[in-house]
Amino acid sequence: MKLLISNDDGIFALGIRTLANALAEAGHDVSVVCPDRERSATGHGLTLHDPIRAEVVQSTFHPSIKAWACSGTPSDCVKLGLWALLDSPPDYVISGINQGSNLGTDILYSGTVSAAMEGVIEGIPGIAISLTSFACRDFAPAAQFACLLLEQLAQQPLPQLMLLNVNVPPVKWDAIAGVTITRQGVRRYFDVFEKRVDPRGKTYYWLTGELQEELEPKTQPHLPFDIPTDVKAIRDNYITITPLQYDLTSATGLNNLKELKFNFPAKGNED
Repeated sequence: MKLLISNDDGIFALGIRTLANALAEAGHDVSVVCPDRERSATGHGLTLHDPIRAEVVQSTFHPSIKAWACSGTPSDCVKLGLWALLDSPPDYVISGINQGSNLGTDILYSGTVSAAMEGVIEGIPGIAISLTSFACRDFAPAAQFACLLLEQLAQQPLPQLMLLNVNVPPVKWDAIAGVTITRQGVRRYFDVFEKRVDPRGKTYYWLTGELQEELEPKTQPHLPFDIPTDVKAIRDNYITITPLQYDLTSATGLNNLKELKFNFPAKGNED
């Protein structure tokens, strides 16, 4: 397969090197376009008021890999790769391997997920892969699973355009309990801004949010009630796969809002 790989941890991150090299060694045609520095938690931001630069990167990845370091956000990287750097569209846009989880509501802030979603917006299915630890540096199991997942998708393509959000527990391959399809859970943080003063006497603030609770969300009417959440399944050492889409329309909201009545004056009767 032809693959475009990006991330939000930057060109020097071990996760993207492990992933890209593993996929290249598996025989895939791999191109890398990723930020030239860490751009975590940038969401789906795009650079609109500054130029975007991309420099060819050599001697960092497998010899068969074409790679660029981009000055923009993760979404910039994918958009630039698809529209300017690659000679033809890839079969998949893959983002990762991220250092740290992207579970539950974290995906709304995630540059990793946003990079893969940029591919979906452009009509190309995406995969976001995260290792759910900031301390563990063993990305090999996650890369190994990425290869297996692509083998499966080659035999059984996705039924519709979507993003697969994959989270891998930080354990050895033989300690992984299995693979399970999940729905998005809920994580909430206790956000604290620590007030500091710089050497010039100017006040600034540092966001130091900590995970406060992980909630079991109410099942949406259009989702099977017996599907576990990603937040719960990862605790049991399962690799989680959550299918995502960019259409955030609420099916429940559409039905409920039908009952609203608005009394606007008829056209032509305004005084």
